[in-house]
Amino acid sequence: MQVRGAAEHNLRNVDVDIPRDALVVFTGVSGSGKSSLAFGTLYAEAQRRYFESVAPYARRLLQQVGAPHVQEITGLPPAVALQQRRGAPSSRSTVGTITTLSNLVRMLYSRAGTYPPGAPQLPAEAFSPNTVAGACPRCHGLGEVHDVAEDLLVPDPSLSIRDGAIAAWPGAWQGANLRSVVAGLGIDIDRPWRRLRKKDRDWLLYTDEQPSVLVEPERDRIDYGYYGKFWSARKHVMHVLADSKSERMRERAMRFVRSVPCPECGGSGLRPEALAVTFAGRSIAELNGLSLAELVTVLRPVAELPPETHEVEVRICTDLVSRIEVLLDLGLGYLSLGRRSTTLSPGEAQRLRIATQLRSGLFGVVYVLDEPSAGLHPADAEPLLDVLDRLKASGNSLFVVEHDLDVVRRADWVVDIGPGAGEGGGRVLYSGPVAGLEEVADSVTSGYLFGRTEPVRSRGREPQGRLQLRGVTRHNLRDLDVDVPLCVLTAVTGVSGSGKSTLVSQVLAEDPAAQESFDRVVIVDQRPIGRTPRSNLATYTGMFDAVRKLFASTDEARARGYTAGRFSFNVPEGRCETCQGEGFVEVELMFLPGTYAPCPTCHGARYNAETLEVTYRGRTVADVLAMSVDEATELLADVPAAARSLATLQEVGLGYLRLGQPATELSGGEAQRIKLASELQRARRGHTLYLLDEPTAGLHPADIRLLLDQLHRLVDAGNTVVLVEHDLDTIASADWVIDLGPGGGDAGGRVVATGPPAEVARAAGSATAPYLAARLELTGHVSEPAPGG
Repeated sequence: MQVRGAAEHNLRNVDVDIPRDALVVFTGVSGSGKSSLAFGTLYAEAQRRYFESVAPYARRLLQQVGAPHVQEITGLPPAVALQQRRGAPSSRSTVGTITTLSNLVRMLYSRAGTYPPGAPQLPAEAFSPNTVAGACPRCHGLGEVHDVAEDLLVPDPSLSIRDGAIAAWPGAWQGANLRSVVAGLGIDIDRPWRRLRKKDRDWLLYTDEQPSVLVEPERDRIDYGYYGKFWSARKHVMHVLADSKSERMRERAMRFVRSVPCPECGGSGLRPEALAVTFAGRSIAELNGLSLAELVTVLRPVAELPPETHEVEVRICTDLVSRIEVLLDLGLGYLSLGRRSTTLSPGEAQRLRIATQLRSGLFGVVYVLDEPSAGLHPADAEPLLDVLDRLKASGNSLFVVEHDLDVVRRADWVVDIGPGAGEGGGRVLYSGPVAGLEEVADSVTSGYLFGRTEPVRSRGREPQGRLQLRGVTRHNLRDLDVDVPLCVLTAVTGVSGSGKSTLVSQVLAEDPAAQESFDRVVIVDQRPIGRTPRSNLATYTGMFDAVRKLFASTDEARARGYTAGRFSFNVPEGRCETCQGEGFVEVELMFLPGTYAPCPTCHGARYNAETLEVTYRGRTVADVLAMSVDEATELLADVPAAARSLATLQEVGLGYLRLGQPATELSGGEAQRIKLASELQRARRGHTLYLLDEPTAGLHPADIRLLLDQLHRLVDAGNTVVLVEHDLDTIASADWVIDLGPGGGDAGGRVVATGPPAEVARAAGSATAPYLAARLELTGHVSEPAPGG
């Protein structure tokens, strides 16, 4: 495959030859141009050529990519992209829907299910909780309903009704009215709640009756009698949730309800007619509840029946078994089809998507993969690489953007791009067999791949106390006891789905003991820093406030009466009105999908002409937003508020990002480092607990080094850092390791080993130990073999 003159994004007129039918890995520091070559050029051109062969009417139904900036590409086969998806998963999405296996299961029940006598055959969509035909009318297919619970409605049963036992009732006049109505009904409002008759307690909380009661005049409250209507606690809460326009009242009402399985469908989300149909003696809800490993044992005997007598079920079951076996090969046999996607770890979700694509049986195509090992434990990455090898053996080419050096070592060919990021990158430093990269002096990757670059060492700090968590039960954590050391850097490890994210991002983040043990708890996750292009690096970090004030303080701005608000692209006075400060407009095309183009008025600058007449050192505010962090550091060196933000962004390796880069264009790893930089620029105060979920995902080893330097700085300042991690160099550099497992899902959720890295590397029964031991030995920290071999 020959690429000539590639100039997409920061690529500098790149010429490169890449072999077909090989595993080709694209390497380089974050922002060097790897994705611009693999996805922005090669995949985009393959898609463009495919779209040209499609009829114009059909073309508008497809998600299109623009023509890349490249002079010529020869020998390019059709391409399939497997990119990481970011964003919040849907509560209606499950393992079955992600993998499309649910479609086959629904067809199986529709065509080959055992129906009750006299029942008509149901269409496949009747077995889906996401369709009108199949959704349970009570919970609308969600499988759960919000309902009140007595312990929430009455948090303190020692109180009387007069003292506020029923916390869910409104306050002020309405609450007093309800108490008077209850007294009028003959119930003692001064007796402690727990001493009232259960019959009365249940009626007060749950009845749908609304009797009107004569309320007599009361001293200091009402001068005349009136008829007051009774509302049970449940009826009041549900009324507020259904009818109130006040967000504050709705938020208060939500404190008294919790999600419970729908009593009508048993949590399946399906209508009774669908649940009455069985296959192999099980309803579709029961089948969806089986682990994939169990499901195969149910389906395989059917798949082996004579096809001439059981054609439909044999064909469907054979297809299901072959698809599920790919998931079993990837170590996902513990998942069930009904498992909600909201409970999946990033590594589990990534493997499910890859398995779905890899089962398609295509050959002669290029698969372009975006960091397939991201979020995977080394033990999980091995079966994934085996599947990729099988894909290559089937006659396909694999182009993989990757930072994991173990994946790079498995490659047939490596294309290294750099040497730096952004403007400092965009050149092909090397294209050839992996071994040849060792001779490339300019390559940052080479130093890490061949062991010339010294890894970050563990500081070996001693914990200054411990946060004790006892009896933790959440998701697959079952009655877990664990001690989290204070004032050190702790890595929480384990295979995908072992409970790491649950422990760190949920339990530690919300535990009352953690809130009391620290002055602040800061969660630095990979969620986007904004959901629209209006949110960007400069606005999120707060440095844009300083930039706007700087422009407002110029002589020209003062003469015109411009305030700092004039230099915001969200304010009508200063922004371009054609594009409303977006910088681009949507172009409607006949028979083709709409596309975006630079605004014809401001040409992407976002501001109107008058605003752009004000300059600072010869630059407009639009020029500043177009600068990289590295460029802006020079211009804004004497603006303290901006300089501090820019310096911390450089320290976490984000010098290549543009100040005005939309939040929607940032990767999860970039968003996480921006949040960390925002924390680092704040004045230190007290003892803070920092929680990070896989902060090294998507980072080159050189960028990981920068990140680790900052995290160790936080610990040196007296703080506690706990991070979920798979990267072995990062784990080896930690002071303490908490290893969960031994497996994923129900096979995980236990503490397998805990202690300094060298100690955990010797732990028997730990999936992490052998990989960590090998890494410590490779980097000069020789550890003894685990007991028992």
